[in-house]
Amino acid sequence: MLAVLLAVKKWHPYLIGRHFFIRTDHQSLKFLSEQQAITPYQQKWVAKMLGYDYSISYRKGAQNTVADALSRQPHDLTHQLFQCEGRMDSYWSELWTRIAASYALDQKLFQLCQNVRTHPQLHPKYSWDGTFLRRMGKVVVGNDFQLRKDIFGLFHDSALGGHSGIHATRHRISALLYWKGLSKDVKHWVRECVVCQHCKADNSASPGLLQPLPILDRAWSVSSLDFIEGLPLSQGKSAILVVVDRLTKYGHFVALAHPFTALTVAHEYLQHIYKLHGVPESIVSDRDRIFLSNFWQELFRHLGAKLKLFTAYHPQTDGQTEILNKCLESYLRCMTGEKPTAWASWLSLAEWWYNTTYHSAIQTTPYEALYGQDPPLHLPYLAGASPVASVDRTLQHREVLRQVLKFHLTRAQDRMKQMADKHRSEREFQVGDLVYLKLQPYRQHSLRKFKNQKLSPRYFGPFPVEARVGPVAYKLSLPPTARIHSTFHVSQLKKPVGSDGALLKTPIRILDRRMVKQGNHAAVEVLVEWGDTFLEDATWENLHDLQQRFPAFDP
Repeated sequence: MLAVLLAVKKWHPYLIGRHFFIRTDHQSLKFLSEQQAITPYQQKWVAKMLGYDYSISYRKGAQNTVADALSRQPHDLTHQLFQCEGRMDSYWSELWTRIAASYALDQKLFQLCQNVRTHPQLHPKYSWDGTFLRRMGKVVVGNDFQLRKDIFGLFHDSALGGHSGIHATRHRISALLYWKGLSKDVKHWVRECVVCQHCKADNSASPGLLQPLPILDRAWSVSSLDFIEGLPLSQGKSAILVVVDRLTKYGHFVALAHPFTALTVAHEYLQHIYKLHGVPESIVSDRDRIFLSNFWQELFRHLGAKLKLFTAYHPQTDGQTEILNKCLESYLRCMTGEKPTAWASWLSLAEWWYNTTYHSAIQTTPYEALYGQDPPLHLPYLAGASPVASVDRTLQHREVLRQVLKFHLTRAQDRMKQMADKHRSEREFQVGDLVYLKLQPYRQHSLRKFKNQKLSPRYFGPFPVEARVGPVAYKLSLPPTARIHSTFHVSQLKKPVGSDGALLKTPIRILDRRMVKQGNHAAVEVLVEWGDTFLEDATWENLHDLQQRFPAFDP
């Protein structure tokens, strides 16, 4: 009975003043108008049904196979939309009125309507139903740009459209409506949708062609540093410092104990690397807090070494160290799988294994590339075997080997670049261009805070390009409150599509204020009305963040 009452209240505008039938598989309800209401709930519900003219009929559940609206054919839904005007809401009614009025604004379409009404046999694809011109059963829309864009907004921006892609939106519109150039218009509007640009992934080929690092002339002139963390505690150590030479691929592995500081890492570098190879001309590393510390920066500035850091969110800058980390982890996993806490005992053997293993890029082993001779072969597990020492090479032969080494490195880089660029696309920006910035919302909290990071936008901005740093890196002009590095790889950027007015929204006025809890303190949020938007599009923003983003705006 409650279900019947709720259904009648739901469809009240269509039921009041006319006779209607209620079909139910609940047998006792067919006596609703005849039986005496006993319980207070029955008395209340029966009283609410007194103003309606209805009849109740009983139908067994096994026979109640009538399809509901969601399972009808699209043609049936279209027929109902056009034939049953009483069931249209105000928005649809206005839309159909605008579609009918658009015929008078389109001279060609108006003439076509006249011809179809007078000579329908000359236009077999078209028909006239008294109100609308149809093509193959679909309502034709006149040449009214704003009307067509509003239709697109209904089928794309609304909850019905869900910001679907080009093909899905076109198929949804073309199921009911038709106009010449519909596919082209939908493609243009979907590409310019600001919400889609902010929230959807960039499906284009990886932007930025591969930029191989220059081939060096001297071993250990450039080295790269990285950490392997998350290891189980072994002999008091829980991390590994990996140092690799850019030319020979020779590597050193140093065990570290948490928590380590810049002073600790510098001391370990002095004990294990500096005493063997001296200070390099430059050091390549990621943006770990150790390498960004003032101590680390000042130390190597006095030693004459230049520090080169990765662009933000682009670890591929130093791919060789990332691959070495993967190989080292694989070795330790194989050797210590049964007892992972013993990995520190295998670290020296792992370093020897890596440096004496054939490297496909240099066509030799890192040991031979550095020392100019083959590594000695030790076979301690074979009874009666003795180590075989390699013959020393002359300085001239060593120089020849270096030339061969550079040749193989160049060939390997060219092959890698050729293969990588097949799956990449070239993307360039000019200084002053506005670009969207792709960030990891779980890690960044300074550009904009979101209560739910999972559903936050993928791209932020747009921000202007301040400078070009290298072939595939750009420096952006970020807000003063941003606590991330302003240089980004081109793969993290994309160009906005559409007019600047739609992209750079500015606050107009404050509609309301409220106090909310952020972490352990209270904060003020304001309801902001934005320029070039409807009043319903107002959003709640943190007042402090809003003042930082728009200093000229006086709330």
